[in-house]
Amino acid sequence: MNPIRVLQVHRNFRLFWIGQTVSLIGTWMQQIGQGWLALQLSNSAFIVGLVSAAGTLPVLLFSLYAGVLIDRRDKLRLVKIAQVLLSVEAAVLWWTVWTDRITIPLLIILAATNGLISAVEIPARQSLIVELVGREDIVDAIALNSGGFNIARIIGPSIAAAVIAGAGLSWCFGINALSYIAVIGCLAAIHLPKFVGVTRESRALEQFREGIAYIRSRREVTGLIGIIAVYSIFGFQYLTLMPVIARDVLHTGASGYGLLVTFVGIGAVCGALTLAALGSRVRRGKLFTVSAFSFASLLVLFSFVNVRPVAAGVLLFLGLTMLINGALANGILQSVVPDELRGRVMAVYVFFYVGFTPIGSLIAGAVAHATNVQWAIGTGGVVMLVYAAWAFWKFPELRRV
Repeated sequence: MNPIRVLQVHRNFRLFWIGQTVSLIGTWMQQIGQGWLALQLSNSAFIVGLVSAAGTLPVLLFSLYAGVLIDRRDKLRLVKIAQVLLSVEAAVLWWTVWTDRITIPLLIILAATNGLISAVEIPARQSLIVELVGREDIVDAIALNSGGFNIARIIGPSIAAAVIAGAGLSWCFGINALSYIAVIGCLAAIHLPKFVGVTRESRALEQFREGIAYIRSRREVTGLIGIIAVYSIFGFQYLTLMPVIARDVLHTGASGYGLLVTFVGIGAVCGALTLAALGSRVRRGKLFTVSAFSFASLLVLFSFVNVRPVAAGVLLFLGLTMLINGALANGILQSVVPDELRGRVMAVYVFFYVGFTPIGSLIAGAVAHATNVQWAIGTGGVVMLVYAAWAFWKFPELRRV
């Protein structure tokens, strides 16, 4: 099967994918720069985790209400507005670093501002995809969208390393601000049927309860949300702590840090293309089960590695399994949820997938401070393995979707 068929067939999704991928190159440059900046300003693994947590905590606090808003409003328009606001945040971050006015409190405030905007933008963007490709192509589209994210993960850190060495750290943020021109332009070129709101809107709290009731009524959805939550807390923190791993475990600098993240991206792109090529030929539940256990096992393995070439190889497969696991979780949800509940269900997904990340960042940062960064990553992988074993036993429906 052609892994890029969805891009060829759907013009709107092609525009969306191109704009997002270009913009995400800048976003990854900002992520690399922000992590390294936090480490430079504080020399503390805990502060690195705290800055990362500040960027995702607003998602935890506000994304559930955002789901109600998304189901009531034009999703494409919401995404456009959010992208403009994100470009402004990146420009302010560039200016404060360039003029040497940046401090840890200000960095945390700007990270939190980014997270507040993302609390609406992420579920709106996820809910928009089905309008660009239709329900029958949603899993392949999500895989390719994740592939674009990870193409940016490959390119962005490499550019960031060169920019930090050549032009200075501030320009990671400046280039990110400019990259939003691509996504805003592509979103403006997308043509969708005129949005028609519901004629009678129930109260927000009632609509929120309706979405939660749907999730609780479907066992496969309940089990899936549980795995998403636990993996969000314990599974992604190796990326948050990567600056500390690079410096203190693998004894490399900013360029080495960028290279390590690049290997994660290469693996993830391979995973995205593999998933898109497989299409419906493999049962999604079975592949989701394999990816869940593989991802957790590789985290445990990574916690024992202190040699750079070996670390790069493990990160390659970590990226592959992480992508497949995350894209399948998203795709399974999108393929079963009714359109009228899509915004709310995807907001719950984002609430756990992104919003629980700050909990994990704080836990991982505290554990790394009390013991070391390898303990923080390894214990997280063990928790994931234990929970996955219980979840797939408790919810056998997950293996059959």
